[in-house]
Amino acid sequence: MGLSASKAALGATTAEPMEPELKHLSSLVKYINGTNMNVERPFSVLLEKTGNSSWVVVFKALITVHHLMIHGNERFIRHVASRNSLFTLHNFLDKSVPEGPTMSTFIRRYSRYLNEKSLVYRLIAYDITKTKRGTDGVMRTMNTKALLNILPVIQTQFDALLNFNASPDEISNGIVRASFMLLFKDCLRLFAAYNEGILNLLGKYFDMRKNQCNQSLDIYIKFLGRTTKLAEFLKVAEEIGIHQSNIPYLTQDWKNEKLLETTQVECSVSDSGGSLGYEKSLCKEKVSV
Repeated sequence: MGLSASKAALGATTAEPMEPELKHLSSLVKYINGTNMNVERPFSVLLEKTGNSSWVVVFKALITVHHLMIHGNERFIRHVASRNSLFTLHNFLDKSVPEGPTMSTFIRRYSRYLNEKSLVYRLIAYDITKTKRGTDGVMRTMNTKALLNILPVIQTQFDALLNFNASPDEISNGIVRASFMLLFKDCLRLFAAYNEGILNLLGKYFDMRKNQCNQSLDIYIKFLGRTTKLAEFLKVAEEIGIHQSNIPYLTQDWKNEKLLETTQVECSVSDSGGSLGYEKSLCKEKVSV
């Protein structure tokens, strides 16, 4: 069975300039989701393929790894995250074909994201994109200390994802499109967790100590900046043909600015012992949106 998984990994990473074939990806997912299957063998094949000089082979290896992170058993990402080093592609450059330099840029960015995704798993011991969501989900029930620790980690992973930064014109072949589609899936799930964590943080804001208020304000300001970048990413998704029904609508209303002003004031006066009734009601109003 391990040999067939290795064969599928090789089949997914041929030099043919097209996205990894679904039959090979499906075989790998089936193998990895099997009971107690050793994920080291197929991953080692994929990791070795990232040392190839062809942008096609390297890109397809990264896409296959990402696909297995999303669709495979958690044992796969756990194994990937346990490696001391992953993708050392920061200097990768393929000049052998006209499109090589452009695709090499996306390979470098994509590998940085996958490295970051793996590092986050190593730090928190679960995949944030697969956590339970909603009012009783992980991010909405997390305590203040945990939120202040995990939200900056999510921000860093989210930054790495958005830094893929491909324009619609640059998503010009099936390979780079396949990577963008996987990033799009991660983006929606990652932002959902990020957003729920921010809502939880805001709900706790006016009961925090002064140093926690300062940390929370910094996290919230960064969150607002990232929603702008997210909107740009989602616009690209729409322009390359992802149906509008699959793209979330981001609201940019006056409450963000009003809440930001209120939290900034609170940070400066929280030690004075003044009344916070108005600010608390405003915060609750925001959380309910």
